[in-house]
Amino acid sequence: MKTAEAVYGVSAALANLVGAAAVTSGRRWSVRALDRMLAFAAGFLLSVAFVDLIPEAIERGGRSAAIAALIAYLMVHLTQHTFGRHFHFGEETHAITRTVSMAALLGLLLHTFVDGVAVASGLLVSGTVGTLVFVGVLLHKFPEGLAISSMFLAAGASRGTAIAAAGALGVATLLGVLLTDQFLTLQSYGLAISAGVTIYVGASNLVPELQSRGGWETPISLVAGSGAYFVTRALL
Repeated sequence: MKTAEAVYGVSAALANLVGAAAVTSGRRWSVRALDRMLAFAAGFLLSVAFVDLIPEAIERGGRSAAIAALIAYLMVHLTQHTFGRHFHFGEETHAITRTVSMAALLGLLLHTFVDGVAVASGLLVSGTVGTLVFVGVLLHKFPEGLAISSMFLAAGASRGTAIAAAGALGVATLLGVLLTDQFLTLQSYGLAISAGVTIYVGASNLVPELQSRGGWETPISLVAGSGAYFVTRALL
């Protein structure tokens, strides 16, 4: 594992734990603040997917890359709606069963594994693309860790177990980084897989969850996230 991959992978994993620590500490988070954070992340993620991941993937793999992206999108859709139907990005405030919390964790493991694949694949293209992908991943890691740990708490788990659940997501991310270096298939199709998953997370997970919110703050945050992507890209 190269230095940049290691730093980005560990940082992303730690962000999951920070989110878990925030919720297990007993601190209450503003729903509006979380909404703005998620909308900003969605704007950044979608920009990375459409401007960097998809063009680079198709340039390298052609039609097969487009098919890989579609398959990745469908796989995440199936796992999210089969295993993690109750999961949403935000603090869980209703009592749920342990089965539901474990199902949500299983559904997220594939997603977080691909986060690692995305970072490693982006770095194989260039430092700029790798950094942009990393920033996009990092932006949704905190609310992701907060969400899964709060689900475990709502299911009656201990604080240690709730933090361990977020830690498992971080480990999956690190495995994605590590295995991309080891397997040629992930190196060849990693960008396409990452594009499919990133589009799902941004367009099918985050945006629909936020559309029910009223006011202008959330849609403006989405556009701001996209704008921040272009500013970051120009600076890099």
